[in-house]
Amino acid sequence: MATSQKGRVEKLFIGGKWVPGSADGYIERRNPATEAVVGRVPRGTREDAKAALEAAAESQDAWAALPAPARAKILARTRDILEARKDELARLLSQEQGKPLHPEAIGEIEGTIEHFDYFAGYGRRMEGTVVPSDYPDRTVLMLRLPVGVVAALTPWNFPAAMVARKLCPSLVAGNTVVLKPSSATPLIAYEIVRALEKAGLPRGVVNLVTGPGEEVGDELVRNPLSNLITITGSTEAGKKVMEAASAHVKRLVLELGGKAPFIVWKDADLDQAVRAAVFARFWNAGQTCINSERTYVHEDVYEAFTRKYTQAVKALRLGDPLAEGTDIGPLVSPDQREKTEAAVQEAVHQGAKVLAGGSRPPAFKKGYYYEPTVLGDVEQGWDIVQDEVFGPVSPLLSFRDFDEAIRYANDSRYGLASYLFTKDAGVAMRAAHAIKFGETYINQTGPELLQGYHTGWRESGLGGEGSRYGAEGYTQIKTVYWNYSGDLQVDYLFPYGSKAGRSGA
Repeated sequence: MATSQKGRVEKLFIGGKWVPGSADGYIERRNPATEAVVGRVPRGTREDAKAALEAAAESQDAWAALPAPARAKILARTRDILEARKDELARLLSQEQGKPLHPEAIGEIEGTIEHFDYFAGYGRRMEGTVVPSDYPDRTVLMLRLPVGVVAALTPWNFPAAMVARKLCPSLVAGNTVVLKPSSATPLIAYEIVRALEKAGLPRGVVNLVTGPGEEVGDELVRNPLSNLITITGSTEAGKKVMEAASAHVKRLVLELGGKAPFIVWKDADLDQAVRAAVFARFWNAGQTCINSERTYVHEDVYEAFTRKYTQAVKALRLGDPLAEGTDIGPLVSPDQREKTEAAVQEAVHQGAKVLAGGSRPPAFKKGYYYEPTVLGDVEQGWDIVQDEVFGPVSPLLSFRDFDEAIRYANDSRYGLASYLFTKDAGVAMRAAHAIKFGETYINQTGPELLQGYHTGWRESGLGGEGSRYGAEGYTQIKTVYWNYSGDLQVDYLFPYGSKAGRSGA
């Protein structure tokens, strides 16, 4: 890595070497708070992506042959390297992505380290299955083996944690990886790859290519050398990946868009629900797939909740992400701010009432800031309720009874996260079964620990991540039918139910 007046200047990492891109040109990353250049990364090409896939494919057999506990030791050493640099990495993350240093950037780096810690332990917990055979002196072995080459496309909203979420289970399972981080926030990914390199990762096992998604990403998805595609991104991006990957029937792990409902039942502790709702909506400036994008409040407590919630949102401190006491930083880019602004303007045009925020803060001359916003008098069918905003905007709606709350919550093409606040165990259990989302948080916010399973329903994705369930998604099952009797026996073509076929040698 070189440095200049325009920040750090990176190269590509292919086959264990730091190399320039095959074409001229760089992608600049600007600090969302100051608009100053933080660094530049190569504008990679299809040729660079192909070279990275070839390096990963060449290294895969040797990496898979290494015992899982040995692979896990490299993750453990990487964890220690990242832990020693935690504060430095958090500062880079904050400058690159815009989230407050304390507690959000620090928290994400800690979560990244926890991924390496968890999957380092998983190296000794990978299991297959022994299945009883229908025949004597035989057994059936179900082996979990690597998929092969994984193409990992990571997002800009959690550019460290999402890299770890995809690399760790891929590597411990014996896969090799080509990583393409978002062009909006690529710099922190470099530091994670450097930590793996320092920890002794063999050449070619992880490769890093930056560049436009329509070129680099498209090559990674379409090229027959990649066996599994894992992406965290928008639903629209996921659909394009599915279509492109179908030509070779590739495995997919897709974490896509969300429109999480936040339901406040009439018996909820309102102070607790308000604190949770503020965090669930405005964490990372609303740029989180599990953010509560629409809040439903029982009509009996709607006015009281709205009053407390609006006051709490108005008290949030918008400011420099590196400064103490900042609650909300800028959005990641001018485009993201414009999308948020347009969504609010459309809702107001339809009749929504602005209860808090609703505009760019005049005090900030630079940076991609937008005020934390609360909208009242909103209707279920409006775009602000149906479409993912991914910004600090919170529409409020009331409901009459349980059935209406569930109907409103499920009225979405998405199905990622959901929230419910109630003291009634019966309501909680009924809702847990009725809300059609992959995750439901009851009287708490997310995300939960690594031993949970983060999965989306409907247009929020396929597969999932976290815990052994997520790790298994980076493996494939090989079934071995073993006759250990020493005698060769040829079964009937259709032996089921045949006494002769079951009689043994």
